[in-house]
Amino acid sequence: MNMYSCKEDIAMPERTEVCQEECFHPEMLEKAKKAMMPEETLRDLAELFKVLGDHTRVKILNALYHSELCVCDLTSLLEMNQSAVSHQLRVLRAGKIVKSRKEGKNVFYSLDDTHIQRLIQLGSEHVAEQLQRKQ
Repeated sequence: MNMYSCKEDIAMPERTEVCQEECFHPEMLEKAKKAMMPEETLRDLAELFKVLGDHTRVKILNALYHSELCVCDLTSLLEMNQSAVSHQLRVLRAGKIVKSRKEGKNVFYSLDDTHIQRLIQLGSEHVAEQLQRKQ
């Protein structure tokens, strides 16, 4: 494992990640400083990515990207028990990533809004581009 690897399954480029010479770029620094989001927003954004960073939750979101589904449908599709799926849905709902509606005795889930749809779409495009570059 080299000094840039954080996990064995993530290939990190072999290159220097720090400046080789001390420098200062006041114009670029000032521009970045003015554009920075407030700390609270950055914390919330980090939390969003943390919630999205689970394989099972991403599978659920992939399914919901295509269709509203009830918990029973999700358990069948994911081949998981209802308790495990419900736990992941609670995490996603708490993160305002999915929403639910009750219809009779069933609970249906869908993506919370178009922002979540776009996140999934952009993430998928990014992964596809990375796969193409490897080929």
